Amino acid sequence: MAAGGGGSPSIVEYFGGEDGYRCGYCKNESGNLSHGMWAHSMTVQDYQDLIDRGWRRSGKYVYKPIMNQTCCPQYTIRCQALRFQTSKSHKKVLKKMLKFISKGDVSKVVSEEEPMDSHIEDVVPSDFAYKSESQVSQTELTPLNEDHAEGVENEDKDKVETKEEVNVKKVESGSLQIPVDKDAAGPGEPSHSSKTVHAPPKPGKGADLSKPPCRKAKDIRKERKLQKLLQNQMGTLEGSPLQAGHQALLSQNSKTPTNQHKSIEDFIFVSLPDDAPHKLEVRVVRSSPPSSQFKATFQESYQVYKRYQMVIHKDPPDKPTINQFTRFLCDSPLEAENPPNGPECGYGSFHQQYWLDGKIIAVGVIDILPYCVSSVYLYYDPDYSFLSLGVYSALREIAFTRKLHEKAPDLCFYYMGFYIHSCPKMRYKGQYRPSDLLCPETYVWTPIEQCLPLLELSKYSRFNQDAKAVDEGRIKELGRVRVLHKRTIMPYSVYKKRRKGPSDEASVQQYASLVGQTCSERMLLFRS
Repeated sequence: MAAGGGGSPSIVEYFGGEDGYRCGYCKNESGNLSHGMWAHSMTVQDYQDLIDRGWRRSGKYVYKPIMNQTCCPQYTIRCQALRFQTSKSHKKVLKKMLKFISKGDVSKVVSEEEPMDSHIEDVVPSDFAYKSESQVSQTELTPLNEDHAEGVENEDKDKVETKEEVNVKKVESGSLQIPVDKDAAGPGEPSHSSKTVHAPPKPGKGADLSKPPCRKAKDIRKERKLQKLLQNQMGTLEGSPLQAGHQALLSQNSKTPTNQHKSIEDFIFVSLPDDAPHKLEVRVVRSSPPSSQFKATFQESYQVYKRYQMVIHKDPPDKPTINQFTRFLCDSPLEAENPPNGPECGYGSFHQQYWLDGKIIAVGVIDILPYCVSSVYLYYDPDYSFLSLGVYSALREIAFTRKLHEKAPDLCFYYMGFYIHSCPKMRYKGQYRPSDLLCPETYVWTPIEQCLPLLELSKYSRFNQDAKAVDEGRIKELGRVRVLHKRTIMPYSVYKKRRKGPSDEASVQQYASLVGQTCSERMLLFRS
């Protein structure tokens, strides 16, 4: 178990998912459908388990697309960082940065790929997170002794019959205070991060990521010319040592160039000349709770964000406010954790700042979790668009994941947010190989090359081809869901007996089915 432990439990308010919002991909005004909850606090293990069930956060709002109903299904995608192979276009970006830093070369070539931030472009313009924001003030989040809670927790272990069909009821925010629960459930078993399903690929259209990239016509012509030349020179020397030498030469020239075998690190961590015109430094600063370095660079970082939103996303000047920036990219429900067997920087939410010649030119917002580095957003100075900073930062984050793995062996994946096949410009994420998509029904990981033919046939698809397979983490006992009611922790079976007014079982059932049995027994569901 990489992280978790004896801190405060996660506390969430579930909001359901009745209303549709504007889609940032197809621009449908109300087609973006998702379930959502406000996270007052969340452990990194709970969030890891939630994203392994298709959830994702925007600030403190955690949402899960309703995959079979939303206009543009969003599939969680992860890259296997330890096995990552750079493509030709990735190498071009890395070399371009290296030439710029070491020689000052400026290549204005337009990148072939979308910037890595596009995966969340609909979140900033959308105000769904703010419509659903909890109204609980910070002063109401004061700890409470657990004396009464401990007795209540064991009061009733009865199983509660679950329902399949549920109706969403909006949770009303009330007075919320955090009890100190010393006997909180442990972090549980590792999430589905390591579970992968391998099904035979189905016939269909679309790019086949299992095949090697196409070779350039120029290389093929050179090889043919060399082959013809050797054949003319050999004449009747068949079987002679001379022919063997020629064949070795031909073989050598036919092989993949050496630089194709270079790793990301070979491009990034290169010794630069003393007179290099530029200096690039990448700093990782904790954003929540804010570190002293984060506070000291907040204004400069915000100005880069504001300019990025105005130039790249065409926001009016009054839209990217400090308040919006803070709530969207700085606030996080994740609790900072620093276990001895974890990465040196610890787990939680961070800003990865790219400093060029003493000023910030880009910031990658990331979460460091027990099994992965999760990319949240990227913003950069538009003056440096020629450096393809979206792709470059993604490659740096993959390298960063590999570095963290050295200290935290369980941490070996790079989560890229959502893959949206129905939006062609979002398909570029499949080029970060090898990568997997999360099955929206059984929550097992499936190699992307097996998913693409299915997505060509239908924008919504179950990737697990085992018809008998079910969600192994599904809710089995609703009565065991942990509830926080009137500052007291109790199982739902006890709360249900004490509750006055109409039943909320449908809403609790829906919440539990979406977060799964493990998280529902670990996190606290606030009930007013």
